[in-house]
Amino acid sequence: MATKTQQQKQNQEEDFQAIRKVLDGDHAAYDFLQKKYKRIIAALIRKMVQNEDDVDDLTQESFIKAYNALASFQFGYSFSAWLYRIASNTCIDFLRKKRFPTISIDKPIGNSEDNHFFEIEDKTYMPDDSVLSKEKLEALREAIENLPENYREIIKLRHEKEMDYKNIAEMLDLPLGTVKAHLFRARKLLLEELRKKIYLFKD
Repeated sequence: MATKTQQQKQNQEEDFQAIRKVLDGDHAAYDFLQKKYKRIIAALIRKMVQNEDDVDDLTQESFIKAYNALASFQFGYSFSAWLYRIASNTCIDFLRKKRFPTISIDKPIGNSEDNHFFEIEDKTYMPDDSVLSKEKLEALREAIENLPENYREIIKLRHEKEMDYKNIAEMLDLPLGTVKAHLFRARKLLLEELRKKIYLFKD
């Protein structure tokens, strides 16, 4: 039976293999990392941000930022800790902007049967603070403009006008579920578009 240390090493190598595949052009491998960590990243964000609309947005934003910075990831470090740091910084930036009180993130994530913790080693390596450089921001803006009109409008209302899902639904006279579905699909299209420009994110 594998020990906890062996399991951690196997888990880390699994992450490294997926990252190498993404950097080699197999972008579908990033879906594996998203599925693997989406629940615990959402749980982390939920400890800091109470509104579920914002939790959904920040979870997806964290994965997009991590994808954009993936070329700068240093093998040998924990991918999960690196991803948690990006998610945490994304939340902190959001909270500063909103001037909301922050919530402690040094507690276990989930229930008593969930062993995931928000733990980050105190090392000098940090993700690139300028994850979205001028070129990357321009690529993002271009990707948004290339979205189908209905998706583009909802993305702009949510992220530029900072409207909540309910207000967007009322303004566009759409069911709330449709707004959420459109936002999900729009973000997926954005990520696919940014994948075509991964050269912007390589050293």
